[in-house]
Amino acid sequence: MDLLCGIAQAALTPQPDSGPSAGDSFMKSLPSFLPLTGLLAFSQLPAQTAAPSETLPQVLVTADAPDPSRTVPKLETRRQELAATTPGGVAVVDAEEYKRGRAATLKDALDFAPGVFIQPRFGAEESRVSIRGSGIQRTFHGRGIKLMQDGSPLNLADGGFDMQAIEPLSARYIEVYRGANALQFGSTTLGGAINFVSMTGHEASPFQTRFEMGSFGSYRGQISSGGVSGATDYYASFTYNETDGYRDHSRQDSQRFFANIGQKLGENLETRFYLTYVLTDSQLPGSLTLRQLERAPDQANAANVRFNQKRDFELFRLANRTTWSDDVHSLSLSTFWSWKDLDHPLISFGPGLLLGPGVIDQLSNDLGLDLRYDSLADLAGHRNHFTLGLGYVYGLTQDNRFANLLGRRGPRTAENQQQSTNVDLYLQDTLHLADSLALVLGAQGSYANRDFDEQRVFGADNSDRQEYWGFSPKLGLLWDAAPGTQIFFNASRSFEPPSFGELTALGGTPGLIELDAQRGTSIEFGTRGSAGRARWDVAWYYTWLDNELFALGVPGVSATQTINAGRTIRHGIEASLDFDLVRGVLTSWQDASPATGKQAGTDERPGDRLFFRQFYLFNDFHFDGDKDFSNNELPGIPRHFYRAELLYEHPCGFYMGPNVEWAPQDYFVDLANTLKADGYALLGFKVGYRATKGLSFFLEARNLTDKTYAATTGVVTAATPASAVFFPGDGRALYGGIEWKW
Repeated sequence: MDLLCGIAQAALTPQPDSGPSAGDSFMKSLPSFLPLTGLLAFSQLPAQTAAPSETLPQVLVTADAPDPSRTVPKLETRRQELAATTPGGVAVVDAEEYKRGRAATLKDALDFAPGVFIQPRFGAEESRVSIRGSGIQRTFHGRGIKLMQDGSPLNLADGGFDMQAIEPLSARYIEVYRGANALQFGSTTLGGAINFVSMTGHEASPFQTRFEMGSFGSYRGQISSGGVSGATDYYASFTYNETDGYRDHSRQDSQRFFANIGQKLGENLETRFYLTYVLTDSQLPGSLTLRQLERAPDQANAANVRFNQKRDFELFRLANRTTWSDDVHSLSLSTFWSWKDLDHPLISFGPGLLLGPGVIDQLSNDLGLDLRYDSLADLAGHRNHFTLGLGYVYGLTQDNRFANLLGRRGPRTAENQQQSTNVDLYLQDTLHLADSLALVLGAQGSYANRDFDEQRVFGADNSDRQEYWGFSPKLGLLWDAAPGTQIFFNASRSFEPPSFGELTALGGTPGLIELDAQRGTSIEFGTRGSAGRARWDVAWYYTWLDNELFALGVPGVSATQTINAGRTIRHGIEASLDFDLVRGVLTSWQDASPATGKQAGTDERPGDRLFFRQFYLFNDFHFDGDKDFSNNELPGIPRHFYRAELLYEHPCGFYMGPNVEWAPQDYFVDLANTLKADGYALLGFKVGYRATKGLSFFLEARNLTDKTYAATTGVVTAATPASAVFFPGDGRALYGGIEWKW
């Protein structure tokens, strides 16, 4: 057996003169792992062998080395900065965690991000993404969250965003700012912000390739490369993805190229250019009735097939971030330009199929800049962090509509030009009143306009313009109650002007609908930290929301027209708890950092462990004395939502264990509270091995019991059992992948 292990080690050693690696340790134990009794082989790995009789004392030297890049901070740097300045819900997701399984969608990447509810409509990238009930009616083209790439907006100028614009495999980590905690990025939306931070040449492998495949004809591949040459670093990634989908008429394929190149222009100055190209095609299988869901969840809505509904677009984006910084001051300028060509056939309504959305053909150009200044200079003898920023985004969309003649583009039904402008002036100050107590004050002034120019007039000229002004203050307290334990509180306002998706009706009122901006007042209280074997992040929040944008319809005009609803309430709990149930199962355990579970100054775990992580959302969302809906629950999101994973992890890189997703209660799909989606529980399992260099692999099973369930639902005013509002989740599926890093 030792001979076989030695052969395996020699076969996978990247360099003859290198020391024992994670890959070596794993392959030494692999032949003996396959039988159940072979588990004991892990206790004999070289990294954990017994010490010789005479050993030198261990000396650990640590230092605060500067980040290699001024434009893209390291993961641990951001974790420390956010913990020190954010009195509320914020989290950083390490991309290495979700790369241990299938990493094809935003749900794959954000499944365990505290506070994020994300469910795909049909196992696809297109999903319902919501934080604290934001964009509750959107199961497509998200709203209510500021989606960013390295601090630069990915949203269109009117506020909407595309999930397909993101490639999770190209990210080094993901920052999630819930609610007003995103003010430091100029965001005042109800949901907050999600920032995908890119890999750079300082961290990327010189050459890396990854291939995934699995159920429903799914294939996904990535090739990437990164490196440093003098004052220049680069990273480039190309991914290809295709799947037939679990349901009929749900084929998707996409190609994404992402690259960035950084150049140090001096000791304190760096600039970085970003290039993104996306080509994505998605068939849309649509929603089903409850009876259809129960009998044949893999079928498509007949109308979606008949009219060949799909959403295809091409995206090109060029961005730059230039940062000057010293030990105290930092000044950053971010700019971007994006071009998107959308082809979106939907159902036509009305006589002759000439009314309604039909085929949406849009060509969009968006550009923006963000100038931000940060200072760490003391204020009145106290530690202080001051931020001042100005953001500007402008978008121009040529919007053309055509009749959908059973899948063929028919006569033009509309031609207009949509212009959006947003200007945000924001500031935030974190003043440490004492070593353990910080006061956070912030505010943002916002201006937005939506300009609709009907270029080809079919009857009356419906050109229109609407303007919105907002002021969003914030007050917070951050208390370091004990080493590793923080308690926080904040009160804030939110402001969200409507997008063109709300301002223009589908087959209803021409021109722009008169709408007010959505505004809210929120309070938040919580704690985060680590102690011993536990790491936690818990937040309670309560929001009074006025003028919420809901597609309630107008009788006799349009069943889907958006209006401003009365007051609604968002009340909830966001909780995550990670816990090492058992340490040193098969190997000895040494001291580790409570925050990371790794040895201080290294990227290695100090022993094996049985690790339990869990994520819980309590969503108490309802109307507040509405004249039509009284105190009805807001639909579309389960009242309780829970995810958990139990993993055995070995320091060599091996891991395995089950996971569960559970919505324990039925929840409504309509505002009238007449029809519910069933609760559900899904069981999965994952096994794999991940190394810093060399070979990595995984196998992942999902929905092992082949549960029929609605992954998410539409949100309508009133539903009946015959209403097609359910989006079935995928059936039983198996995925596997391999990755190699040189």
